[in-house]
Amino acid sequence: MDGIQYAVFTEKSLRLLGKNQYTSNVESGSTRTEIKHWVELFFGVRVIAMNSHRLPGKGRRMGPIMGHTMHYRRMIVTLQPGYSIPLLIDKLKQKT
Repeated sequence: MDGIQYAVFTEKSLRLLGKNQYTSNVESGSTRTEIKHWVELFFGVRVIAMNSHRLPGKGRRMGPIMGHTMHYRRMIVTLQPGYSIPLLIDKLKQKT
């Protein structure tokens, strides 16, 4: 589970929860098959689709030098009907 960093709660990710799709940030070096395997083993669910995209790091100025933060990868995991990830549902209910 080292590859999955944290769940993402944005307007789009909350809308996707209704379609049984879960969004999380993962390490930039992890592959789709690794993430699928980790999600299925750790949460005990069946993954039917994976979408991923790489987000660029943000620019940071340190005096006269322009630097940037590290880029990261975001995964959208679609589960089979009837499955859910309870940890994310509980956190969502606590926020509202």
